[in-house]
Amino acid sequence: MSATHAQTRAVLASPPFRCPVDLDELAPAGDALACAHGHRFAVVARIPRFVSGPTYSDAFGAQWRRYRLTQLDSHTGTAISADRVRRCLGERLWTGLEGLDVLECGCGAGRFTEVLLARGARVTSVDLSDAVDANQENFAQDERHRIAQADLRRLPFAPRSFDLVFCLGVDQHTPEPEQTIAALYEHVKPGGWLVFDHYTRRLGRALSLAPLFRRYFLRLDPETSLRRTERLVDALLPLHRRAGRLRPLLTRVSPVLDYYETLPQLDDRAQREWALLDTHDALTDRYKHVRTPGQIRAVLDALGLVDVRCEYGGNGVEARGRRAE
Repeated sequence: MSATHAQTRAVLASPPFRCPVDLDELAPAGDALACAHGHRFAVVARIPRFVSGPTYSDAFGAQWRRYRLTQLDSHTGTAISADRVRRCLGERLWTGLEGLDVLECGCGAGRFTEVLLARGARVTSVDLSDAVDANQENFAQDERHRIAQADLRRLPFAPRSFDLVFCLGVDQHTPEPEQTIAALYEHVKPGGWLVFDHYTRRLGRALSLAPLFRRYFLRLDPETSLRRTERLVDALLPLHRRAGRLRPLLTRVSPVLDYYETLPQLDDRAQREWALLDTHDALTDRYKHVRTPGQIRAVLDALGLVDVRCEYGGNGVEARGRRAE
C-alpha cells in the first residue's frame, strides 16, 4: 500500500467521513478522498480538506498558527482550559468522556483537544481555517485523534454519528449562529450531547474603542493584522499592567484585552501572549454575534433537546443539552 493510501486510511476511522455535498461514502483516490458522484477532496499533510480558497476565518487560522501553544494547559502550567471544559460539560459528562466519540468543532490549535484527549475521548477535531495544521502539530493524529478542515454548517459526516458535539468559542463567529447550532445538533446521536457557548452583551465594554479599531483591522490581510496587533498590545499592555485600581476603567475603553484580574496565575510572558492572541481575535472576527441565555434556550427548545442547561458563564452564555433516546 502506498504511503498516501496508508495516511488516508488513518483518517478514515469511525464515524467515517462522508461527502459533505451528498453524504455519499468517500474512498481514497490518490492524494484525495472522492465519492461516487465525483466530488473530490484533497488530503494534505494527512488532513482531509473539505473547504478550499479564502474563508471568513482566515485571520483565525493565522493567529492559531502563530500562537499554537499559548492557551494549552501543558504550556501555561495551569488548568485554565480544563476548568472551562469541565464547567461546560458538567460532572456527568466530564467523568464519562472515556471512549466517547467527540466531534470538536472549531478546534483551533487544540487547547480543548488536549483536555478531551487527556480524558480518554476519541476526538475528531474540525476547523474551517488552516488552524488544523497547528492542531496536528500539537496533537498528531492517531487511533484516538483525527483532524479535518471543514465548514461546521456542511460537516463531512452522516447525521447522528457522535456521542458529544463540542463547540466552545466558535458559534458567535459564524454567519448565522442559529443555523450553526442546528447543524451541530444534527450530528448528535440519540442520547448524546451538544455542548457550546456564545457571546452575550457586556455593558462594561459599551465605551470601548475596539469597534473603531476592528473596522480598520478587518481591512487588513491576516499577517499584517498580526503585526499591527503586536504593536498595539506592546504600546498599551504596559499601561494596563500599571493601572492598578484604574484598570477596570481602562479595560472598558482600551481595544487591548488583558487578563491581569481574571487570570492572575499567568506570568508576564503568558499575559502578553494571551493579550496578543485574544486582542487579535477580537479585532479580526468577521462575525461577532451576541445572544442572551433566553435566546439560546429558545433555539434548543425548538430543536427538541432535553436536559437543557443554559446560563451566563465564561465568555457569555454556556449551554448544553441532550438528544432524546
